[in-house]
Amino acid sequence: LTAVAETLHFRRAAESVNVTQPTLSAQLKEMERRLGVQLVERSRSRVILTPIGREIAERARRVLRDVEDIRDLARRTQPLASTIRTGVVLSLGSYLLPLILRDLHESHPDLKLYVREALPENLLDRLESGALDLLFYPLPVDRQDIVTIPLFSEPLRVVMPHEHPLAQMPAIPPGKLKGETILTLEPGHRLYDQVKSLSDAYEANLSHDYEGTSLDTIRQMVAMGLGLSLLPALYVRSEVAREDLVVDRPIKGAEPARLIGMVWRRGTSRHDEFEQLAGIVAGILKRTAPEIDLRHPGPRP
Repeated sequence: LTAVAETLHFRRAAESVNVTQPTLSAQLKEMERRLGVQLVERSRSRVILTPIGREIAERARRVLRDVEDIRDLARRTQPLASTIRTGVVLSLGSYLLPLILRDLHESHPDLKLYVREALPENLLDRLESGALDLLFYPLPVDRQDIVTIPLFSEPLRVVMPHEHPLAQMPAIPPGKLKGETILTLEPGHRLYDQVKSLSDAYEANLSHDYEGTSLDTIRQMVAMGLGLSLLPALYVRSEVAREDLVVDRPIKGAEPARLIGMVWRRGTSRHDEFEQLAGIVAGILKRTAPEIDLRHPGPRP
């Protein structure tokens, strides 16, 4: 039922729980028979949950989450030795995870990270429903029953074409961005909200005609002269410094940054394990990412 509620598609739901479509349909009909209510409206073109079906599916997610917590608690003979279903925002995952995964695997070979990238609100929904255990996520988070722990502050750098006049400066005074066109991700990303606020503060013009679907798209549009951008330092290190398409400069004075942390459900049986993981990740980043400002003290003694 929860798979159907998430996908609204019988074939994809069946694939997600590793059964055939006829088996899934039969099990769903048996559930409806036992409960005495219709859970799903079926047609050739679409699947729709009934109102009672939506309510039962939401409660079922909570039940499954609690059952998984019980299993985790029972099988965990040592911390960081099982699978953690991890979510990470699209503007972070590809540039953070390579910095930590090798060392993490060497120190904890039995730890497995299932990683899903998505938009922020989707990740929080999945965390609350129990589909994910842990997020690497921009802070703050404005939802209840969520635990957050800061990991690091990541500066935002000005990225521009080589021929732009500001490229001759070692650092960009904020006043120099007045009137400049700023490119950023499309709405729905936390980075969009932050860059919009900074553009307003700098009296720059946030572009709505050319919104990027990824940081790479933004970088390529900057290279073509469509505007400047403010991009996270880990991305700059990974992609901007690697290719000669654009140049990056810090903002002079109080450099803008985004705060990245780890996020999990309050009350999870893995709270202590996640706290330990945060310390280990901070210790790895201290060695591998000099661009960022650590906000976590590192591994616990």
